[in-house]
Amino acid sequence: MHPAISRTARLPRAAASALLVLVLAASCLGFGLCSAPAAQADEWRDKQYWLAESGITKAWEVSKGAGVKVAVIDSGVDAEHPDLKGAVAGGYDASGSGRPDGQQGVGIKPEHGTLVATMLAGRGHQPASPSPSPSASPTAAPANPAPDGIVGVAPEAQILSVSTWLGSTNPSGKSDQDQIPEAVRWAVDNGARVINISLGSTTPQWPQSWDAAFLYAEQKDVVIVAAAGNRVGGNIQVGAPATIPGVLTVAGLDRQGAASVDASSQGISIGVAAPAENLLGGLPGGGYAEWAGTSGSTPIVAGVAALIRSKWPSMSAEQVINRIVSTAKDAGAPGKDPLYGFGVLNAEAALKDTVPEAAGNPLGSIAEWIRVHRRGNLATPAPLPTTDVPSAVPTLPEATVPAAEPPSQRDSAIGASVVIGFGVLFVAIVGAAAVQLRRAARNPALPGEDADTGATEAVETGPKT
Repeated sequence: MHPAISRTARLPRAAASALLVLVLAASCLGFGLCSAPAAQADEWRDKQYWLAESGITKAWEVSKGAGVKVAVIDSGVDAEHPDLKGAVAGGYDASGSGRPDGQQGVGIKPEHGTLVATMLAGRGHQPASPSPSPSASPTAAPANPAPDGIVGVAPEAQILSVSTWLGSTNPSGKSDQDQIPEAVRWAVDNGARVINISLGSTTPQWPQSWDAAFLYAEQKDVVIVAAAGNRVGGNIQVGAPATIPGVLTVAGLDRQGAASVDASSQGISIGVAAPAENLLGGLPGGGYAEWAGTSGSTPIVAGVAALIRSKWPSMSAEQVINRIVSTAKDAGAPGKDPLYGFGVLNAEAALKDTVPEAAGNPLGSIAEWIRVHRRGNLATPAPLPTTDVPSAVPTLPEATVPAAEPPSQRDSAIGASVVIGFGVLFVAIVGAAAVQLRRAARNPALPGEDADTGATEAVETGPKT
C-alpha cells in the first residue's frame, strides 16, 4: 500500500515532516476500537478465530517462535500486561518523549503498541485458582491447561518495543523523518529478525531520510512487515512505509475471508492478506479490546515470519517472505492482484509445505530501487523543483514561411464532411445518454456508485467484570 520518485523527499525538511506527521498513524491505527476492563479472559481467548482459520494452530506443531526477536515499532508496549509477562526483551524510545525503554504508550494512540504486541507474541496467563472448599472432593487438575487471555501468533517469540510519537505534535520536536529510520536502525542493531510496523500514511511516497535505514535492514537480512492501511482511515491506496520495495505489506480481510471494505487499501505492493475485523488485543493496564484494521492484520503475518525464522534460523529474509507469499491461498483475480497480493495467509502451509527457493525477494529490493531512482545517492537530498525553465540555445536554422495558397474546393468539401460527421456523432451520444438516464429512473434496482465507503459498526465487547 507507486510513483518512482518520492515527491515528499523533494519538499523542505520541515514541510515534509509536517505532512507525514499529519497523515501517519491515524490511517493505520485500527479503524475500530471498543475497549472494556479485563473481562473473562478465557472468553477473549475463545474469540481468537484467526488462530485456527489462518492455520496458525496447525503451524504450532512445527514452531512457536522460540529464539526470535520481533521489534514492534509503534506507540510503545506495556510489558506488565498479564499476557506479555516475560515476552518483552527490551526496548527503546525513538520519540524522545517516552520512557527510555520504549514501554510507555505515547502519541495519539498510546494503547496501540500493546494491542499489536499481544496479538503477535502474547503468552496468555493462567487463571487464578479459587481456594478449594474443605468439603470439596479433590479432583485432578488438567495437565498444561490452556491459558486465559490473548495468545499471540508466535507465543514463544520475544518483543522489542520501539516507541514512536506519531499522529500529533511530538513534545520533543522529533519528526517522523527522524523517528522512523532511528527506530528501524535500533531494532536491527539490537537483534530483531522481524520488524512489525503497524503504522502508515495516506501517501505512497516516503522521505529520502528513510532510504538508508530500510536499506540497512535489507542488508542485515531482517524481515519488515507493514500495514497496507485502511480505507476508512483515508487510505484509498497503500501508503508508505508499506510501499517500500522488499517490505511485506499486509492487506485486511473481513470475517468471510473477503477483502475488507473498510480495511483493504489497494496497491501493487501488497504481499498477502490476513484477518482485519473482529480482532482482539490487550490494553495497557491489563485490559482487553476488540478492534479492527490492517494494524491487526500485520502482527498476524509478522508472527508467522517469526515462526519460520525460529524453525529455519539460517533462512534468509527474502526466502522467509517468499515462503509466506508463495503458500498463500489465491483470492480475487487469478495471480497477484492489488487487493489480496499473492493471496490469503496460510500459516500451516508456510511452515509445512515444500517451497522452492526464490531468486530474490518477490516484493523487490530497496537497494535496487535506490540505485535506479535515487541514482545510488543516499546522502545528497533530492533537488528542489524549480519553476524556472532554462532556455536552450537554438540549433536549428531559422524557419522560412511558405507562401499561402488558396484552398481547393476538394479541401473545403472534406472539411465540411468532417464537421458534419462529428456533429452527428455528438447528437447520437447525447441521445444514448438520455435513454440510459430514462431507464435508470424507471428501474431503481440498477446498480449505482457510492462514493462513501462508510464507517465500521461498533463492535460489542464481552461482559464487564
